[in-house]
Amino acid sequence: MPPIRTVETLILSLRGQKVLLDADLASLYGVPTKRLNEQVKRNAARFPEDFVFQLNSAEKAEVVANCDHLSRLKFSKSLPYAFTEHGALMAANVLNSPDAVRMSVHIVRAFIKQRELIAGQSEILRKLAQIDATLLRHDEALSMIWQELQPLITPPPEQEKPEIGFHVREPETKYTAKPQRKSKSRKSKSSG
Repeated sequence: MPPIRTVETLILSLRGQKVLLDADLASLYGVPTKRLNEQVKRNAARFPEDFVFQLNSAEKAEVVANCDHLSRLKFSKSLPYAFTEHGALMAANVLNSPDAVRMSVHIVRAFIKQRELIAGQSEILRKLAQIDATLLRHDEALSMIWQELQPLITPPPEQEKPEIGFHVREPETKYTAKPQRKSKSRKSKSSG
């Protein structure tokens, strides 16, 4: 019997549910995938949609791309089935083999372990949200403190210092220069 940790690694999340694919479930129960799916079809009344569903092509491609152990499904023409916890338990009942019944206990425990992990994560996320809200309040308080401290930190603008000593201030006068006339004697000297 594989340990619960191994079974946990086979559990996938599809359509918002934790599931085991038919190939993995058949392997755990020690039967061929074809036999498992035959039993499911023969006992269709025991497998409502919330117990088992068939993957579409896009889901199959995603599962094959993300899960190395499912690469054998890449070239399979049929679309795999996904079994929820209840579907996996019901499959053990319809297979009615001692190995399947023993293994179903491990599978149920693995699903329970997954739920506990998810519950623990949601508690962590809730606490992180509380911390985030507290930090936002602290940020607002720090922002207000910063605004209050800003005038104290920034030095006041320098004021003009009065000049020391005795100064005479004269009113401003406009000086104009008269244009000088050129004298003829200068012209004649410069031309000659």
